[in-house]
Amino acid sequence: MTYCLGIVTKHGLVMASDSRTNAGYDQVNTVKKMHTFALPGERVFVLLASGSLSCTQSIITLLRRDFDKGDGLATAASLYDAARVVGEVVRKVGDMDRAALEKDDYRFNVHLILGGQVKGEKPGLFMIYPQGNPLQATEESPFLQIGEAKYGRPILDRGIRFDRTTLEEGCKYALLSLDSTMKSNVTVGPPIDLLAYGVDELDITRQRRFAADDPDLAKIRSRWEQALRHAIQRLPEMRFRKRPTTTGNDGQASNDDSIQLVERSAAENAELQPQSEQQPRTPV
Repeated sequence: MTYCLGIVTKHGLVMASDSRTNAGYDQVNTVKKMHTFALPGERVFVLLASGSLSCTQSIITLLRRDFDKGDGLATAASLYDAARVVGEVVRKVGDMDRAALEKDDYRFNVHLILGGQVKGEKPGLFMIYPQGNPLQATEESPFLQIGEAKYGRPILDRGIRFDRTTLEEGCKYALLSLDSTMKSNVTVGPPIDLLAYGVDELDITRQRRFAADDPDLAKIRSRWEQALRHAIQRLPEMRFRKRPTTTGNDGQASNDDSIQLVERSAAENAELQPQSEQQPRTPV
């Protein structure tokens, strides 16, 4: 399986993907799913791929071949036109392989996320479906996911805001979204590829791969888990209180249990804070 994610904000783009692919329990491999196409100073495209590995490899090969010859993505007038170029190649591969795949009960299953910028316009983000049609991310829905998306979506829904999320914050949300998915689904796995692109940079300068034992990834995971537990502890207490016995319509007495949220006092909250937070910091 796969999980790939693209985030767009007013500051630029964050793109992330896992690297696990499997064709059964005994065929688990590591394959790069993030592909970049750049003409520095003119255009930058980042493509994330999910679905049939053989089909996505064919799509990337054809796109790369045209790009290196100065065609296709190298001449697209806008990011929308670039998404259409990708969609045409998806259809081309579908025409070549779909019939043979479906004859043996295999679906032509390809989804792509295209992020980038062409000089003269703002960065943007598109999803390309197996039929080749593109869907654009918006300010109201500033991220797109493909693959095993459900486990990593809640944190994005709660946190990502087009006009407020910085690239640094976007990278943290992306890593936590990937990590949450890996925690709950073994078909998504490291290494994680992460790329940050700022508005009008028109070059790829910030890209990193996180292995399973990467110390920075481990630190982010550990601190997030600790922060989550502390946040749960500081929520209002749920106390069960029994109301007086009442008589129902059938004449039988019953107890109506209710749950009430009771706020802690400031002193109780202070006791739940980590020790490092309670002690005053010594000026440096």
